[in-house]
Amino acid sequence: MPFTPIHSEKLSSAVVDQIETLILRGILHPSERLPSERDLSERLGVSRPSLREALSELEARGLIQRKAGAGIFVSEITAAAFSQPLIDLFSRHDEAVFDYLAFRRDMEGLAAERAARLGSETDLAVISEIMAQMEKAHENRSGAEEARLDADFHLAIVEASHNIVMLHMMRATYQLLREGVFYNRQEMFRQRVTRSDLLGQHRAIHDAIRARDPEGARMAVEAHLDYVETAMLDLRRAEHNEAIARQRLQHTRDS
Repeated sequence: MPFTPIHSEKLSSAVVDQIETLILRGILHPSERLPSERDLSERLGVSRPSLREALSELEARGLIQRKAGAGIFVSEITAAAFSQPLIDLFSRHDEAVFDYLAFRRDMEGLAAERAARLGSETDLAVISEIMAQMEKAHENRSGAEEARLDADFHLAIVEASHNIVMLHMMRATYQLLREGVFYNRQEMFRQRVTRSDLLGQHRAIHDAIRARDPEGARMAVEAHLDYVETAMLDLRRAEHNEAIARQRLQHTRDS
């Protein structure tokens, strides 16, 4: 865990500042469980009373929450980015799906461009590690795992762009994506041809960022999300045609 010893006259304030900064930078994730009070006080080099004072302040700010019998967790602060009525609207209208893809195309293109310019070698190593896991999941024909890693891959690029506002905004939208609000990503990863195309597109994004090619990285992201949009249109058209075909079949049987 990324904690360092505290040296300050007001120890609790220093603890608050360190944990708050880790949350702000996206190092501590929503729903992540913090170490126990004993472990955390040792890592930070502060007394238990000072730590408890700091944790109480963080809890009052809504940044952490205590769960009885489970421990202390980072709050789901990204969930509040969209109200539940708005999420329900998104899930019921195709217009939101394609606007969402257009939004991702713009924001992730910028993030990839920044990652190629500003990402550290460690940032790029994280992206490469996820890319390797995606390739392994592809070989194992694990569509569900590929879908999960897809979101992790794109989020790692946003993290490597080093813009904390973009990070939290995109993390909130990816959470909705994981929950299937906009569309069923796993359905796309069940199709062999689509899965192979997506893997190749992710590899192109990865290679451009590793090559420190900002324009190439942006263009690779844009091409990828253009493909996703086309695949979504094709999938919706196929579902529509299948519904009509089933009606015809049922009518034929009933005649």
